[in-house]
Amino acid sequence: MIEILESSPLNVNVFRRRALIVGLIALAVCGIGALINPGQFFRSYLLAYVFWIGISLGCLAILMVQHMSGGVWGLVSRRVLEAAAATFPLLAILFLPVAFGIRSIFVWAQPAASLASNEELAHAVQQKQLYLNVPFFLARAAFYFAVWIAVASTLNRWSRRQDRTGDRMLTSKLQGLSGPGLLLYGLTVTFSSIDWVMSLDPRWFSTIYGMLFMGGQGLSAMAFVIAVLAILSGDKPMSEVVRPAQFHDLGKLMLAFLMLWAYFAFSQYLIIWAGNLPEEIPWYTRRIQSSWKWVGLGLIVLHFMLPFVLLLSRELKRNRRSLTLLAGIVILMRFVDLMWMTGPEFHGGSFGVHWMDIVMPVGIGGIWLAFFATRLAERPLLPIRDPYIEDALTQAAD
Repeated sequence: MIEILESSPLNVNVFRRRALIVGLIALAVCGIGALINPGQFFRSYLLAYVFWIGISLGCLAILMVQHMSGGVWGLVSRRVLEAAAATFPLLAILFLPVAFGIRSIFVWAQPAASLASNEELAHAVQQKQLYLNVPFFLARAAFYFAVWIAVASTLNRWSRRQDRTGDRMLTSKLQGLSGPGLLLYGLTVTFSSIDWVMSLDPRWFSTIYGMLFMGGQGLSAMAFVIAVLAILSGDKPMSEVVRPAQFHDLGKLMLAFLMLWAYFAFSQYLIIWAGNLPEEIPWYTRRIQSSWKWVGLGLIVLHFMLPFVLLLSRELKRNRRSLTLLAGIVILMRFVDLMWMTGPEFHGGSFGVHWMDIVMPVGIGGIWLAFFATRLAERPLLPIRDPYIEDALTQAAD
């Protein structure tokens, strides 16, 4: 039987300090950029923010799926998922620059006089002003964070109580909350993706947009979990638990999320192409008939084709280093995908990448990773009193 340590052996002090320092330096550099170009600062901030909150949301969703389905893969990754889901209070604070820069980011939040030269855009904004207005936008954001924080904190609180007491009834409570929690996740992610990204062009709409974001969040979260577990598996107790079989399971899940994201992305394109409606196709023409088409081609090759082919290999999924490298590529391409979705709206359809688009994710990411590492080190790396832990550890040892 594998020994279960009562406290986390992970020393995160060095990593947390370095991540925090790098994040603060990057944000300070972007702060200087804000003095020169405040509009670009807020636009770059939104891109980076949507990327990092996507990992937290994906981890929250996978955590709830694990509580409902079980499995060794979920027990060894539960602490990583819980730590990532515990970052929502920080993310709520980090949302403040988006709220302050709303008029620099979204055209619908600008004065009506500034839209007078574009009758089509002004008409679209006027039609949707009941929904797209600053007070309602901020109220919806507050509701999203209230739901995410409530669900994540309740799951974490019950999990801590189970660590202390070993109460088997808590497993049923975690399962009971996860079902409605997934429904709330689907609703809030759908509307937040509409608010924060799709409304960048108030003339355009897609009925599958929220599902596309859910697939992408699950993919980025699973890639993140694989990367973290690969690091943790170098020391006890994770080195005795996370074996090639567990990486194989996680690799299969990453393949499933990859196919799900690709299905939603292609379905959105196919529906809009078949409909050929003038209010829908400009969103794609700005990305296909400009230099952004090369970014789109890169997404097809590096975000789908290459990972899909490689993840078909059983040997690669069981190889920690190879799978971690592929997970890193997936995480990078998730950011590129978000840039492809937002960039043409910020640069008038022409290709453009500002230096703050690159530095800002490092800044927010450093703060987020430092907070994540703190939460991860607060508890044992394994759910020590979960009723299924011994069976899972025995299976891992076989």
